[in-house]
Amino acid sequence: MTPEAIHYGWAEEIYTARQDTLLSAYDLHPERFVRKTPEPPRLPTEVWINPPLPIETEKVNRSEKL
Repeated sequence: MTPEAIHYGWAEEIYTARQDTLLSAYDLHPERFVRKTPEPPRLPTEVWINPPLPIETEKVNRSEKL
């Protein structure tokens, strides 16, 4: 799932489409899925392009530059 999809609220729609595709594949060829019915990965709770630095790391990095 891309940050763009999460940001713009498309995640649920994409997830549903992926689920429908996987279920269609399962209906056509259940022998390919020997363990269980396929399901898409869980939706992420957050996504980042450039994640913020942890506060402790940020303080250390600033001290080193002085």
